[in-house]
Amino acid sequence: QVQLVESGGGLVQPGGSLRLSCAASRRTLSRYLMGWFRQAPGKERAFVAAISWSTGSTWYADSVKGRFTISRDNAKNTVYLQMNSLKPEDTAVYYCGATLSVTSNYANHGAYDYWGQGTQVTVSS
Repeated sequence: QVQLVESGGGLVQPGGSLRLSCAASRRTLSRYLMGWFRQAPGKERAFVAAISWSTGSTWYADSVKGRFTISRDNAKNTVYLQMNSLKPEDTAVYYCGATLSVTSNYANHGAYDYWGQGTQVTVSS
């Protein structure tokens, strides 16, 4: 089992920055793909970014590429999402997920086996 806990959400003005954290409960995550998804009210859960724990390869949604950066800290078993140049349309609950599926499924929320509780990000003036 993998337990995930997100943190770092909050209220920020447009153009501002936030860093989200996803802490995992187990020591061995080398086989996992870690992903960030977000869900706004009335919207589908959408892919944001993903990272391979073993290789460090990353993938991003077009809407966030160049603004968001996903990274990992092996010693802390933690994945981060650095969000810069935030826009009102980034407002959503952000979820961290983990999967042992193939990397081609990185953007499919149905492929993820474990999820955190979510953290709210609100971008507003």
